Amino acid sequence: MVFDPGIANPNLVRAINEALDRHHLTPVAIIATHGHLDHTFSIQPLATDRNIPAYIHTADRELLAHPERALSPETSTLFAHLSFTEPEDVFELHDGMKIQLAGMDLVFDHSPGHTEGSVCIREESSGLLFSGDVLFNNGIGRTDLPTSSPAKMRTSLLKVFELDDAYRVFPGHGPTTTIGDERLHNEYLAAALEGRI
Repeated sequence: MVFDPGIANPNLVRAINEALDRHHLTPVAIIATHGHLDHTFSIQPLATDRNIPAYIHTADRELLAHPERALSPETSTLFAHLSFTEPEDVFELHDGMKIQLAGMDLVFDHSPGHTEGSVCIREESSGLLFSGDVLFNNGIGRTDLPTSSPAKMRTSLLKVFELDDAYRVFPGHGPTTTIGDERLHNEYLAAALEGRI
């Protein structure tokens, strides 16, 4: 699986394809934790190159073809000269959905706040959480963007922190962490849970 293939120079799709080939890996799906361009920019070309489906929450699907709807007016002007289309095969995710991919049993938890369609993805048997831009190592996702909601982020974080401390967290940006470490050290999380953000 490929998670959140966003934007990189000179060519992220080429770099991903080269890494997959070098390690003799064949991806079966592309999964977007949410619809922002830094997580979706390369989905369509990679899905086409590899002939694999993409997965995204229903509430963020429109952002595959219309990413400007989740950008500030200033940022959207940077991408005005580009056109976007969604891949041929897109599967819509919803809360609690369970899918087996690449030998992993994945559970998709709708986690709005950063975007309306943000998801966290759990692999329970291995204790893995792919948190996208909901939870970072000593941080949380922004809630000041056009499709963000601080109140929904708080609810999503409360849900994430029902998980066991041993869960290993793979965020959309930055180093990995654990639920336990974030419970102890994440000041942004504490502020969000206390309603100060």
